[in-house]
Amino acid sequence: MSVVISSVGAGALTLEHFALPPELSVTDGVSTGGVRLQSFDGIEVGVWEHSTGISTDSEASEVFVVISGRGRVTCEQGGAIELAPGVIGFLHAGARTRWEITEPLRKVWISRRQDTAL
Repeated sequence: MSVVISSVGAGALTLEHFALPPELSVTDGVSTGGVRLQSFDGIEVGVWEHSTGISTDSEASEVFVVISGRGRVTCEQGGAIELAPGVIGFLHAGARTRWEITEPLRKVWISRRQDTAL
């Protein structure tokens, strides 16, 4: 019989960080790391981290839950999310965002399956 349920301790995962390219990093030394955990029924789930500092991005549609860290994400097209543990956020595809992270941020994300990297 195969396993049909499972779990992961998202706070305990070790994630390898990479420096952001200059066009995405507003402040020096910003890094991110992430891992895709599961993909099933057209849904993907993963964990993502952002070091302290400021970066920009163009988003895919996702729902996320902050599990640690603090900061703020704003969208050029309107809206802001104060990031803190327990906050649930909603990002829409194409949103141009600015991540201002004051305490290293870790979130669990959920999105439809895509053929793009983290």
